[in-house]
Amino acid sequence: MNFFTNFFRGTSAKSAVFIDISADSVAGAYAHHKEGEMPVLLYTRRYPIEIRKDEPHERAMLRALAILGATLIREGAPILMRTTGQGRTDTVLVSIDAPWQKTSVRTERFERKSPFVFTKSMVATALEKTSIVPPGKFLADESIIGTILNGYEMQDPYGKKVHRAEIIVLTSFIDEGAANGIATLIRNLYHPEHILLIAGSSLRYQAMLKVFPHERDALMLDAAGSLTSIALVRKGFLVAVVEVPSKYSHAAWAEHIGKELATLAQKYPLPRTIFLLAREPEIASLEKKLAAANLGKFWLSDNPPKIVAVLSSHLAGSVRQATTTPPDLQLLLMVIFGKSRSFETQLATHRSSLLAS
Repeated sequence: MNFFTNFFRGTSAKSAVFIDISADSVAGAYAHHKEGEMPVLLYTRRYPIEIRKDEPHERAMLRALAILGATLIREGAPILMRTTGQGRTDTVLVSIDAPWQKTSVRTERFERKSPFVFTKSMVATALEKTSIVPPGKFLADESIIGTILNGYEMQDPYGKKVHRAEIIVLTSFIDEGAANGIATLIRNLYHPEHILLIAGSSLRYQAMLKVFPHERDALMLDAAGSLTSIALVRKGFLVAVVEVPSKYSHAAWAEHIGKELATLAQKYPLPRTIFLLAREPEIASLEKKLAAANLGKFWLSDNPPKIVAVLSSHLAGSVRQATTTPPDLQLLLMVIFGKSRSFETQLATHRSSLLAS
């Protein structure tokens, strides 16, 4: 069973813990959802990661995560209890950003001279043969985000007779040491039945497709963490993901974004809509830097592309926040992802069991 598909679904109300881990901070939330209603964020909290002298970054992150977890239990659980009558949950979803994650996209093709029936087992066998996990990495997520049969996009592809088929696969890798440390800490805090890890850039891309379903051609600049990922979506499909390292200062950030866009433009026509994701205190300044960067040259036009700074208000129709704390875009997108992800994730049950053991 794909647990994500049923994350917030069913006949009864459900609650979950959401945790966001970036290079410089950790955040957590309790969310609750009743069938037929909008999910609600009941409690949120974010802590900075403070690195002590000569301390490894990972150790500082785990220390901040332990403080966050204790705060969630001390302050958030009573709010959950007052709202739902139950102060604990059995599910924790963890979004992990750079420097501990890597997201990639690839296309697997199936073609024969004579017609064949396209099946789930065929896809599972192909993914098993082609999935390569780098040493020291944990395969957190491998999702089919698009299927094309005989040149046409198909939402329900299995069981159909075709000559050729393509699947677009989004893969998330997380550093094995960080993944094990996070899972161990969360097990000790919550004793959950499910601990689910995913790369943050992968999660936010997939949530954005739910928030803006009609934007089938767009660039998504995800600067919510210290590393900026650029996702190119064409005809509703993710076709490329590139990343801008965190070593660049804000002054040079737009320049390096431009270089990556120039590289993408050599392979693909670039859409004229750019979604910018960032923390709300930073998003206005990043938008100004992009607007001043003369990005129109990559479209061979004097007209600049349309930059849409994604704010919490854009998500108001998908999730409601019941707390008085400032909206946290990463946490809001996590709840949207947990509620509405509807495509298959290969080996999801196996990886969930591995982390929960």
